[in-house]
Amino acid sequence: MIRSIFLLLSLLYAGMVLAEVNSSESNISLRLGGELQALTRKLKKIESAETEGNVWTKIYSNYLTYQNLKEREEKLYKESFRLKRLKHPSKSEKEAYKKAGIALQTLKGKLELLKEFEKDPFKRMIEPPAIEDIPEVGNPVGILGAVSFKKKLTEQQKKYEVAYQSLLDEMEALKQKQALLIRLAALRPNDEALIQKIQEVQGELDTFGPVREIFETTKEVYNKKLEETRLKLDADIEQEYEKMLKIAGVMLLFFLLFLSTKYLVHRYMANKDSYYTINKAANFVFLTVMVLVLLFAYIENVSYMVTVIGFASAGIAIAMKDWFMSLMGWWVIVIGGSIHVGDRVKFTKDGVQFVGDIVDISPLRMTMQEDVTLTSFMHNRRSGRIIFIPNNYIFTDMVANYSHAGLKTVWDGIDFTVTFDSNVEKAVSIAKEVTKKYSKGYTDITRKQLNKLRSQYHIKNTNVEPRILSFIEPHGMVISAWYLTNAYATLTLRSKISLEIIQRIQERDDIEIAYPTQSLFVNHHVPRPELPDTEPPTQEPSRVQA
Repeated sequence: MIRSIFLLLSLLYAGMVLAEVNSSESNISLRLGGELQALTRKLKKIESAETEGNVWTKIYSNYLTYQNLKEREEKLYKESFRLKRLKHPSKSEKEAYKKAGIALQTLKGKLELLKEFEKDPFKRMIEPPAIEDIPEVGNPVGILGAVSFKKKLTEQQKKYEVAYQSLLDEMEALKQKQALLIRLAALRPNDEALIQKIQEVQGELDTFGPVREIFETTKEVYNKKLEETRLKLDADIEQEYEKMLKIAGVMLLFFLLFLSTKYLVHRYMANKDSYYTINKAANFVFLTVMVLVLLFAYIENVSYMVTVIGFASAGIAIAMKDWFMSLMGWWVIVIGGSIHVGDRVKFTKDGVQFVGDIVDISPLRMTMQEDVTLTSFMHNRRSGRIIFIPNNYIFTDMVANYSHAGLKTVWDGIDFTVTFDSNVEKAVSIAKEVTKKYSKGYTDITRKQLNKLRSQYHIKNTNVEPRILSFIEPHGMVISAWYLTNAYATLTLRSKISLEIIQRIQERDDIEIAYPTQSLFVNHHVPRPELPDTEPPTQEPSRVQA
């Protein structure tokens, strides 16, 4: 009984131990299965990432494809050569030779497409972007070019860094893949495919290792070149900034000098006739100086510039002769001072006379405002127009200036005729008294101005008193009264003098104004002996004055 109980207990214990062992093996199998699944999922994830695309993987894949195709080509060449040397090839051998030729043609096409992967497949990835010629920073526009060039270099460097980082990422992914494959191979030691994959991954790592070293060295050299280029550009930009500040200082100095000149001219010469000309000359000089400063500051070869300007001037002088002559005329006008703004002048063009005041003188033309003058009264019969006169006219046409050098008076004359039996001496006296009365102020002004002009011009005749001249003419004695008057109001004074002379002559009984007369002869019949028909009868004339 006791032995039976002991046996039963032994059997129960053995069953329990066996159950525990089976449970442990089951747990181990479950744990190994779960690890295999996890490793497999990670491996698939890495392989999926490779499939999606890393440029290094694609290049390496194309490189392997080219090598495999090359090996196949060599084998086909050997096989084709062997079949070709057969003396009595069978039908199947002939068919095989034909298929080998077709396969070789196909392989050649594929190899031609992948020819860039024959040698140094990673060269185009490792080779850094070419650094273009560094732009010269010789002017403010060059600064913009230099900044743009620096930005371009930075973008190139970023792309190069991205390519290098992608290589490191690919190598890290390959190492992870290799570690997973090794763990899988440990769990499945008899799996030949895993061992083959491990060898392929190791071969890829062996290929990328030297590439990474070369890439790293090349990248360091490229970065140093970029840094040198940036430093040079920064130095050139800084130098150009300093140059700009100096030029700006010089231009500011000239600008302040220009403002001071304008202020002084306005303060002390605003009421003078030369104010307008001096003001415009100051503007022109300032602009010219600014242009010259900029030219000499930013053009290194000044002699070259002078040569170019010389040839350009010659071409302009030939092609644009009138404009060039107008510019030369402007220089003559401004420097010579023959005509100023405000002067009253007379120009003649195609027989038509124009008299007016100069209101502007530009480099190409003068602008004249026509006024009511004796010329417009006697010839044009119209006035008030704006006349544009090319500056080159001073070289080709006669120009009359009524108010040159401050001389604002001109001689004007009034002619009237008295009969022969009039008191001519009294008529002359009246003309002298009236002209002297109205021209006295102008006479004094002219005398003073002529005395000043004697230092500039060889002037002998300074007689400014009215001049009364008398001449014998067919209709009577012509009395010509000449007097000085304002060049800008000739007609006004002429009208006053004419009116008073007529009034004073009309008060005299011994002076009569002569005018063109005509004599009529009336025939009276006078008895006389008859004469032959060849002669007309004689008639006594009777003179009647009309």
